[in-house]
Amino acid sequence: MEEQKSDVLKRLQGQIREFVAERDWEPFHTPKNLAISLSVEAAELLEPFQWLATGGSEELGEEKMRHVRDEMADVFIYLLRMADKLDVDLVDAVHHKLALNRQKYPAEVVKGSAKKYSDY
Repeated sequence: MEEQKSDVLKRLQGQIREFVAERDWEPFHTPKNLAISLSVEAAELLEPFQWLATGGSEELGEEKMRHVRDEMADVFIYLLRMADKLDVDLVDAVHHKLALNRQKYPAEVVKGSAKKYSDY
């Protein structure tokens, strides 16, 4: 199962690479520019949630949910592109980060709390 997900990410990265190449955008896709674009898209993802109580799908409505979906896709595309450019295996990176977070936030210590690890 995990191998299949990794293959899906690799195929997506190939499709994104092809999309970029067709438009001759490669010179603009530096890691710095991709990081900036990722941040911009993440900020755009926030807009539909502004002033909502919880931001659940029932509160967002159909139109805002479409916008959220599109912005999430933009964030994901830029993240995949950046990982591709920097040769980062995102599946491996997530496993590594989860292991680190398990150490920082042991379930028996933090369960039910929103405190940061440094506040314990």
